Amino acid sequence: MAKRTSKKADKAKSKPAANKSEADSELENRLYLELETGRVVIHLRPDLAPNHVARIKELARQKFYDGIAFHRVIEGFMAQTGCPHGTGTGGSGHKLKAEFNAEPHVRGTCSMARAQDPDSADSQFFIVFEPAPHLNGQYTVWGQVIAGMELVDQIKKGAPGSGTVRDPDRIKSLSVAADVKGAKA
Repeated sequence: MAKRTSKKADKAKSKPAANKSEADSELENRLYLELETGRVVIHLRPDLAPNHVARIKELARQKFYDGIAFHRVIEGFMAQTGCPHGTGTGGSGHKLKAEFNAEPHVRGTCSMARAQDPDSADSQFFIVFEPAPHLNGQYTVWGQVIAGMELVDQIKKGAPGSGTVRDPDRIKSLSVAADVKGAKA
């Protein structure tokens, strides 16, 4: 005769699967930004900018960002990357419609760079060093640094004013955590 388990025991048995699903979801919405100095972990916010998050993940999986320079870095403001030319003039060739949101630009916010046209974001993004409320509602926030901000602080700064960097630091790799062997939520 088969032993019947209680509902409580059935729930306990199914709980690890739910936890695995939650962990998988967390890893799918996390980026590992590898710098020469170490790993920066970025929490993605598809709830704020689903199309931007999907595109960043797509580009990361294509290895688009690997080796790309932080071409514009302004002390006390932000570090910008994502231009394949290293000049701020290029992108992946796929423009995104703005997904402006109410999320504030606080220390560690990841947001899309764009030209004057609100729908001109492509592959370039920036990470703010300090709160930048003047950007709120005008740029698409898509993520937040949750570990390694001290490494972002160490990115080589550019010329005062323009932020243009001579011999810039580069992204070693940008990966979706779910794709990295041994990643844990």
